Amino acid sequence: MGNYNTIQGGKGYVKRSKRKKLAVDDSLNKPAPTHDGIKSVMADNLCNFSTNSDLCICMVTWNMNGQVSYEDLVELFGNNRGFDLLVVGLQEVPRKDLARLLQDALVDTHELLGEATMQSLQLYVFGTKNSYMFVKEMKVDKHGVGGCGGMRRRKKGAVAISINYKGLKLVFITCHLSAHARNVEKRNSQCRHISHSLFSKYCNNPYTTPAHITVWLGDLNYRLQGINTHPARNLIHRNLHKLLRSKDQLLQEAERGQIFNGYCEGTIAFKPTYKYNVGSSNYDTSYKVRVPAWTDRILFKIEDPNKITTNLHCYESVDDIYSSDHKPVRAHLCLKVHK
Repeated sequence: MGNYNTIQGGKGYVKRSKRKKLAVDDSLNKPAPTHDGIKSVMADNLCNFSTNSDLCICMVTWNMNGQVSYEDLVELFGNNRGFDLLVVGLQEVPRKDLARLLQDALVDTHELLGEATMQSLQLYVFGTKNSYMFVKEMKVDKHGVGGCGGMRRRKKGAVAISINYKGLKLVFITCHLSAHARNVEKRNSQCRHISHSLFSKYCNNPYTTPAHITVWLGDLNYRLQGINTHPARNLIHRNLHKLLRSKDQLLQEAERGQIFNGYCEGTIAFKPTYKYNVGSSNYDTSYKVRVPAWTDRILFKIEDPNKITTNLHCYESVDDIYSSDHKPVRAHLCLKVHK
């Protein structure tokens, strides 16, 4: 730990800083004696990027399966780009200059403010043109939990960026956790270790304050529990996939108080994002015939809801991208600060 990556971004270049522990949410470190689970928030699909919000953030997570094209990136971000910040968490990134490809896709509207990378696990924060002037401080960190960075580029762990933007301390964490339905406890443990290791709030600096908002986005790899592939696919085919939410391991483990206590997530209305046949919208037809699952998620937590109001305007999968066995997931969150 402590091996920081340089943060880059043209005019918005921020020098890497000496290691200094930050205070962030600690709700993953141990099971809570009292817990709320993950709160489901309905997306209203109403944002017009008006002045009613102090900060609008678009967040995207995508397991790329080692493939990328410029056209996919354009599709990933959509046409309506009025958001202040764009946060992109990527897993299984190919051996290409992703930062440059992302900048090319966003050149007309946004510029790179910062990045954190650990082999195939990468996180980028973009802001509108000249928004670097609103960045007071930025730090990065990373924590590996296994996997390999070899030919398949499946590094497991997390990378994070902490940024003070317009006076708000924001922490973004993208992760790739262990696979397979049987590894629930392993994923729980990885979540807690990552939360404890990244920007720990157990520090000696009395002036360090918690983040106003903490966001996790990534391939968390939680699967469906207690249902076989054919019944699950039948429900999806009949557009009854909402009935599968009760089988979701992530929601189950949060309800048990194991992870993500007090976090919010958009109500899942989209189909499971894994595992697809590459090049199609058909679920896995290999000999494994995997059970579809919502492996790819975006979760957020507000430190003090009395001081910051949040509105979730979308939580959706991007189904028109076919180059990976995962569908990307996108969320749009706007914040209003109460003076």
